[in-house]
Amino acid sequence: MSDQLDFSLFPEPQTAPTIFAEVVIPLALPKNYTWSIPLEMNQLVKPGMRVEVVLGKHKKYAGIIKSLSDVGPTAFKPKPILNVLDDEPLVFEQQLRLWQWIASYYMCSEGEVMQAAIPANLKLSSESILIWNEQQDYDVTQLSDEEFLVTEALEMKKELRLQEVQQILDGSKVYPVIKRLIEKQICHIWEELKEKYQTKKQTFVILHPNYVSEEKLSELLNNWGKAPKQMELLLSYLHLMKTEGEVTQPALLKKSNASAAQLKGLVEKGILQLDKRAVDRIPQLDAEHQLNFTLSSAQAKALEDIEKSFHEKPVCLLHGITASGKTQIYIHLIEQYMQKGQQVLYLLPEIALTSQIIRRLQAHFGGSIGIYHSKFNANERVEIWNKVKNGTLKAVLGARSALFLPFKDLGLIIADEEHDPSYKQQEPAPRYHARDAAVYYASLFNAKVLLGSATPSLESYYNAVQGKYGLVNLLERFGEASLPSMELVDIRKLHHDENGKTVFTPGLLAAIQKTLQDKKQIILFQNRRGYSPYLLCETCGWIPHCSQCDVTLTYHKAKHKLTCHYCGSTYPVVQTCAACGSHHFIQKNFGTEKIEEQVISLFPDARIARMDYDTVKGKNDHDAMVKLFEQKRLDILVGTQMVVKGLDFEHVNLVGIIDADGILNFTDFRVNERAFQLMEQVSGRAGRKNSLGQVIIQVSNPHHPVLQFVSQHDFKKLYDFEIKNREIFQYPPFTRLIQVKFKHKDKQIAEEAANIVAATLKKQFGDAINGPAQPVVDRIRNQFIWEILIKMPKDPTTVRKCKIILEQQSLILLNHKRYRSVSMIPDVDPI
Repeated sequence: MSDQLDFSLFPEPQTAPTIFAEVVIPLALPKNYTWSIPLEMNQLVKPGMRVEVVLGKHKKYAGIIKSLSDVGPTAFKPKPILNVLDDEPLVFEQQLRLWQWIASYYMCSEGEVMQAAIPANLKLSSESILIWNEQQDYDVTQLSDEEFLVTEALEMKKELRLQEVQQILDGSKVYPVIKRLIEKQICHIWEELKEKYQTKKQTFVILHPNYVSEEKLSELLNNWGKAPKQMELLLSYLHLMKTEGEVTQPALLKKSNASAAQLKGLVEKGILQLDKRAVDRIPQLDAEHQLNFTLSSAQAKALEDIEKSFHEKPVCLLHGITASGKTQIYIHLIEQYMQKGQQVLYLLPEIALTSQIIRRLQAHFGGSIGIYHSKFNANERVEIWNKVKNGTLKAVLGARSALFLPFKDLGLIIADEEHDPSYKQQEPAPRYHARDAAVYYASLFNAKVLLGSATPSLESYYNAVQGKYGLVNLLERFGEASLPSMELVDIRKLHHDENGKTVFTPGLLAAIQKTLQDKKQIILFQNRRGYSPYLLCETCGWIPHCSQCDVTLTYHKAKHKLTCHYCGSTYPVVQTCAACGSHHFIQKNFGTEKIEEQVISLFPDARIARMDYDTVKGKNDHDAMVKLFEQKRLDILVGTQMVVKGLDFEHVNLVGIIDADGILNFTDFRVNERAFQLMEQVSGRAGRKNSLGQVIIQVSNPHHPVLQFVSQHDFKKLYDFEIKNREIFQYPPFTRLIQVKFKHKDKQIAEEAANIVAATLKKQFGDAINGPAQPVVDRIRNQFIWEILIKMPKDPTTVRKCKIILEQQSLILLNHKRYRSVSMIPDVDPI
């Protein structure tokens, strides 16, 4: 036999195939890019994890892996990812599919969806670092004093952070110096990602194990020598332990009025110990469930009908009139799904609504339910995100951004006040509608969706009537309550004040007086904030306008400023007319601030507050005011839409709608629907318990058809009236709308770009293309605006074809020297 080995018997070692990752990074890129996975990271990566990648020469980003493949791009060689940043996925497959659907349907990039979805502190920040160039010889004589100082430090340390350069230059202009050093090739820029989320830690005080037994502790106390302050501190600790269960260092020092040095003395003596632990930023309640109420027969029937509907259709619309007890039905459904071990998402259109509802839900579900919205700080949002991801939170109440939370086993989504336009994101992209996106999101889990409203959107009601959704009606108020009586007051017959409008009619004033005498509460609604919507020169009629927007300025008396409600700019109050030089101005019309002032003047003994954007800006301001009104520590609440949406006040007997004309006269095809919803919702705040409420509507045209429907609380008549007109004029729900805006600082360039795109679209779709035209407000923040409105048939193929053409036209404008700076903004299903 030969001593030589036959190598053909040994198979050649196989190299593992290269894996490629499609990564979403938080930028508005036309498509996702591909990176390769280094072999040593093959076993570490999964879709949904964050990875560190380089885009361009040096810029680093934390992206999220969307998918993995062993087939890479052929046109170029992908760069490798630098690091895997997570041990487990940050988002699951369902969230990634939701991002893709939103990007496709609402015509934006997945990077823009990611930017909106992920809490800020989970998006790593990129920090610039200057790296010393070893190969470059530099001439000291060619450097300025500032350049020499930075170069000297770089040569010694080899790299410098931006903050260190700022310290070296002692506040001098940093960026020009860095730019010159890069141009001279003395250094180059590198980016480093750093984690922004920090776990909150708190110091707890615990008793040393030697003194845990009562016998040892008694011996210690009985044989205490000097140091009475330390003795007092120890006794305070023992008391807190008995009452609270756990003792934090700040709480102990506050209770004992002791210093940190005295506490340190007890630690050094081996009596107490300090333990630093990670804690929640949001206090956690006990996870106990209590359903301590009984549904009425009408509520029980509605709940049964919803459950039957869910067996046949995934989406159900609950049309329940104001104060019919929809929230109690929601609570029963949440309990059912939590008992199955599934998660529930309860959506509300605005943050303002969450404060009152969360108190009611926590009374039933304790710490099993959390709250999520944009007024939480960045670290708090990360903690809620992680609790949803690991299943600690079984139910979440939140505004539209809560839709992006990483649910693992979602069973039910409730979209309360589903008609509300606040569910639609306006700026920036993604311009998604949370209600519609929720229907798609639920389908990924095989979950159910319950849409609830006293005044459903015509689109949702049409879907229910057509059989696409289930429909359940709850048309009686809970308990003994009746719908309020409605009174229309014709203000044309009354004397007007100098600004041309009547603030309070005699009938409304008398009703306010009587309601105050009866110890009941009043809501006065005006859908316009500020003191006076505009000032008018008495001599020539000139009106002050914003210098950046094509709108009049609103006078705010408390600040004594003129304010633009579009861009936020403020101006001093005008004393001299810019047109004729006159000094005589009159204030036209009125906002909530003026109404509040007049109510205080007319009813000096009443306790009055105002609820609008100017008065409830803080995180807890709205909740504080709602509590004051709930506790009857306020008599009259003046406000904008904030006071009408879903709030439950049992002592309100009178609602006054001060200026219904302002609601009825918008130039929008949804104006009648919106006006009905707003007036019916605000009237629904009255008479929610046993007494009969009263609603007084001040208007100059009491015969307007919408007012007749409101007076009768008849949504069905409004629906029948509106749906005919929508079909005749081909508006939703019979068509799909896409609005395209063109913005540029030069009016002519914006118009030209709009005309180019419109001409291409008209060749394909003809009369379906309306415009281009200028909107009512045609300049905002010095950007001129032109619009195209596209009415597409509800045919997915045609709609997709239109979207493709729009994407192509956007690229054509981008590559044209004259139009590349035009912002072309598509808005699908605009509101």
